[in-house]
Amino acid sequence: MCSLPKRNIQNPVLLSSSILMLLLCYNATCTPNTTIKIVQCNSGSYTQGDSFAISLSYVILELENVTPFHKGYDFHNISPYPNAFAYGHAACNQTLTGSDCATCLGSAKIALLDTCEDRIGARSVLYDCVIRYEQYPFND
Repeated sequence: MCSLPKRNIQNPVLLSSSILMLLLCYNATCTPNTTIKIVQCNSGSYTQGDSFAISLSYVILELENVTPFHKGYDFHNISPYPNAFAYGHAACNQTLTGSDCATCLGSAKIALLDTCEDRIGARSVLYDCVIRYEQYPFND
């Protein structure tokens, strides 16, 4: 039979509190808050055959795939196609995991594309992440 060594516990309340905190930290999970704060659309539009559509697809896919693995969950990009540049930015709450950041950006992308279909610029702001693209360079 195994037994733990007996110790003189000076403060049982402190010990109990410490154990409770460890258990809470170990079992706590965090999910991203994907509630939409605002979605804004540029008034200009493009057609599906436009070369901007190709640039935009590249930018959004890269924002969604790179940001969750980028230091600080803050990533800017530009499409590599010179015929019609698209510029993008995405960021997540730094307390999220990379997986939660990806989940949040996926929700932000859906809100953005559903609300701002065929627009040359748009921004989707959720509580835990943001994604934006424009036809011109910008700073957030």
